[in-house]
Amino acid sequence: MSRNLTTIFVVGLLLIAAVTGYGIVQAVRSATRPAAELNGSLATQASNLFHPTPTIYPDSVTVVRAVRPLARLETVQYSVEKVITAEVGQGIFGALFGDKLIFVAHGQVIAGVDLSKIKDGDVKVTPDGTALVTLPPSEVFVATLDNQKSYIYNRETGLFTRGDVNLETQARQAAEDEIEKAAREDGILDQAQTNAEAYLRSLVLALRVKEVVFVRATP
Repeated sequence: MSRNLTTIFVVGLLLIAAVTGYGIVQAVRSATRPAAELNGSLATQASNLFHPTPTIYPDSVTVVRAVRPLARLETVQYSVEKVITAEVGQGIFGALFGDKLIFVAHGQVIAGVDLSKIKDGDVKVTPDGTALVTLPPSEVFVATLDNQKSYIYNRETGLFTRGDVNLETQARQAAEDEIEKAAREDGILDQAQTNAEAYLRSLVLALRVKEVVFVRATP
C-alpha cells in the first residue's frame, strides 16, 4: 500500500515539475519577445537615421506660363549613350582638394518638321497635276537625358573636400549638349527630313495628284 502511495507521490511531483517548467519557458519567451521587438525597432530607427528616405512635398500651386498650339511632325528618334568626365581642382593639389566624376549618360533626341511654319505658297499644284511642296527645314525638338538609365560611374574627391555640389549638374548639362551634338553629327536632321517627305508624300498622293516634288527650304 505504501509502495502505491510512493508511486502516486512521485508521479504527482513529475507532473508538477512539468507544468512548472512549461510555465517558466512561456514566461521566458514572453519576456524575451519584447526585447527582440525592441532591438528590431532600434535597428530600423538606426537605419532610417543613417540612410534616410527622402520625402518630397510638391507645391500645391501650379502656374501655367503659356499655351500654344503645335503642329510638329516627329519623324525620327535617336537613343544615344555618352560618357562624360567632369573635374575641378585637378592641379598639383588635386589629391587634396580636387573633385572628379565619370557620368554615363543615356538620352534621346527627337527631330522632325514643324508644319506650322508652312506658309501660303509653299504648296503649289501645277496644271499637269504635280504638287510642289516646300517644307520647312528639319529641326531637333527634344534632346534630353533618361534619368532612369543615366548614372555616375565613379567619383573621386580629395582628402580635404566633400566635392563640388554643382559638378554633377554641370556634367548633366554637358551630357545633354553632347548627346544632341552626336545625333546631329550622325545625320539626324537629314534622316528627319527624308522621313517627313516619305510620310507627307503618301498623304498628298491620296489627294489624287500625279506626283509630289519636295523643295527643301534653306535652314
